[in-house]
Amino acid sequence: MSASTKLPRTSALFVSALLGGLIFTSCASSDQSTSRPALPPMAADGAANQAMAPANEGSISEKAEAAPITRSRPQLIKKAAISLTVNSVDQTVDAVSQIINKQQGDLIGLKQQQPKNDNPRHTATIQLRLPENRLESTLEELAKLGTVESRNITAEDVGDRLVDFQARLTNLQKTEANLQKIMDRAGSVRDVLSVAQELSNVRQTIEQINAQLKSLQNQVAYSTITLNLAAAVSSTTSQPAFGLQVQETWNKSTHSLSSFSVGLLKLGIWLIVYSPYLLIFVALVYGFNRWRRTHSPRLRQTPESNTSE
Repeated sequence: MSASTKLPRTSALFVSALLGGLIFTSCASSDQSTSRPALPPMAADGAANQAMAPANEGSISEKAEAAPITRSRPQLIKKAAISLTVNSVDQTVDAVSQIINKQQGDLIGLKQQQPKNDNPRHTATIQLRLPENRLESTLEELAKLGTVESRNITAEDVGDRLVDFQARLTNLQKTEANLQKIMDRAGSVRDVLSVAQELSNVRQTIEQINAQLKSLQNQVAYSTITLNLAAAVSSTTSQPAFGLQVQETWNKSTHSLSSFSVGLLKLGIWLIVYSPYLLIFVALVYGFNRWRRTHSPRLRQTPESNTSE
């Protein structure tokens, strides 16, 4: 009977403790709600704006993601060619050197051809290399040096090739790093040598692709100009001067005399070399004529008929 009376008392105490805790927590929450001051209208608006800010930021980010991606600038290799007729090729070459120095370019080739009989015009071909953004201004300055006969510009887009080279280079660099890790973990000498060979091949390919990539980037950054110069042909220079004609005739005659003398000397040498055969041939001809005279009937009858008469 004593044990049965103790159990209800302990359960009643436990239930009363739970009810007291619930009442205490409810009273504390009600006190906090009543003691909290009401927000003024401006503060309420600020809180509303702060609540709306995350939503606005999300919408802005969504708009930014939905905006179209701007296309990258095309990677063009530009080459130009221009032909000019000028009064003086030498003076024009000097002017071109000044222009190319002003435009921060380089003169990479020069070929001049002096006037000849078949081509009386003085011509020159110049290869220029300059930054891509200075191509148009340089062509305009070159066109002022003479009369433009022809002018053209060609462009080749190598953007896809550059992207391909960069992607291949990135993949090969990752492969190189993985092979290096494998080589560090390799145990046997055979495995180390095999991985080292593959690593060498990958590095060689990386160097080749890197060189091609830099070459394309250099061609994109710098344009080339081929400048053809030709001197104008004047009517006064078409006929040579009298002194030049006399000098040219004298040179031709002396050259002809020397050629004739050399030809005679060569003929004499040939005759000396073949003189034994010539002597034998002359002896044979002479002997044949003597034999013909002595054995011919007509020649023998002629003296007898002369004596009979």
